[in-house]
Amino acid sequence: MKSIVRRVLGQPALALAICISAPLGAAPSGETAASPAPPAPAAYPSTYRPRAEADTAIVNASILTATGVRIDNGTILMSGGRIVAVGKDVPVPAGARSIDGTGKWVTPGIIDSHSHLGVFPAPGVAGHADGNENIDPYTANVWAEHSVWPQDPVFTKARAGGVTSLLVLPGSANLFGGRGVTLKNVPAVTVAQMKFPGAPYTLKMACGENPKGRYGSRGRAPATRMGNVAGFRRSWIDAAEYARKWDTYDRKRAKGDAAEAPKRELALETLAGVLKGEILTQNHCYRADEMAVMIDVGHEFGYRTAAFHHAVEAYKIADLLAAEGTCVATWATRWGFKMEAFDAIEENAAILAARGVCVAIHSDEQGLIQRLNVETAVALAAGRRAGIAIPQEEAIKWITLNPARIMGVADRTGSLEPGKMADVVLWSRNPFSVYAVAEKVFIDGALMHDTSDPGSIYRSDFELGQPVGAQ
Repeated sequence: MKSIVRRVLGQPALALAICISAPLGAAPSGETAASPAPPAPAAYPSTYRPRAEADTAIVNASILTATGVRIDNGTILMSGGRIVAVGKDVPVPAGARSIDGTGKWVTPGIIDSHSHLGVFPAPGVAGHADGNENIDPYTANVWAEHSVWPQDPVFTKARAGGVTSLLVLPGSANLFGGRGVTLKNVPAVTVAQMKFPGAPYTLKMACGENPKGRYGSRGRAPATRMGNVAGFRRSWIDAAEYARKWDTYDRKRAKGDAAEAPKRELALETLAGVLKGEILTQNHCYRADEMAVMIDVGHEFGYRTAAFHHAVEAYKIADLLAAEGTCVATWATRWGFKMEAFDAIEENAAILAARGVCVAIHSDEQGLIQRLNVETAVALAAGRRAGIAIPQEEAIKWITLNPARIMGVADRTGSLEPGKMADVVLWSRNPFSVYAVAEKVFIDGALMHDTSDPGSIYRSDFELGQPVGAQ
């Protein structure tokens, strides 16, 4: 019996086999109570598997670790998909692939904390527009991963810009847009093969012009900013009641009492997950006054906003954001394209960073995701012109460690530290140069993009058969 269970389920099934051999209703030896039932399997689990590759060392490079440190003439060693060592005198094991980084730079993989790749893929046609369920302002029930098209050719182009991980969010038409999904930027056929293992889910919210304009123009709420906030508050009240019903059910079950499970409500399930701290909140919000209001809404219902996205007026409330521990994901160069963007300034990121706010530079669109390093350089230069001297050792965090923090994966990626995922980029020159090229991009230690070997660069199924000049 034991050998059958082990062969079918693997070694961890040994404890199960022991329980099977014991009398029914009896606790196994050494236990005083019945073991709890195993947790139900996660819905839509990740099937991502890192590609195995030989140990690799990049030597003699300038390394920005995203820990506030720069190492000149340094070495980074990758093995088994992880970073093993980073420093000046790192021994390279015999048999390891060694890449000469003389005159070149190494950074963590670029991370985009606000992307719509796969849900608004290229080409931008109606048949591909799957990022906004814009028929109702309350769509916390939808999940972006159920729209992601892995064959979006821009995934490859983002990888050419050094992007190794990204948070794909629903659009901003609705108050609650739905769940986002964190992806590893690897070629795949299914979205499950791209899902970042263990990354928390996120909830996309949107305040301001988008939801009030979309639904007010249809003669329904919300039509004003106060209507937006009323809609949020009503939904959180419903979510808190839903959570209480399930808590009551769980307590009764724990006592052995008979109880009927409440009916699952997908939207309220997501919102209740936020209230329990299991799902991170990502809030599209431009104006400083609205961000302050949304912070107060969070206080009322007991959740914290992980990040305000776009947030072009965040510099006006830098101290409030720092006190709240709320990050900002923004651009440097987008201004004036709608009323709530008129007070955008290029110095936004630098001002925030100088006041202790966690800052990320995001893309929000297909072109910018290919040059997030340059957008960061623009923000860095704007700060220096204003007298805010942010060193490059800190600014690199804006597109590596801080986005990872926003996405809840900073313990696994975003900086070059032993034990973390070997998500690494070798640049032709200083990555803050407009001329810098991501020559080699490693994801979990596997070389996924290599400009020295064009034949190795992935082309999506959509691109196959198209003329090279059409790319």
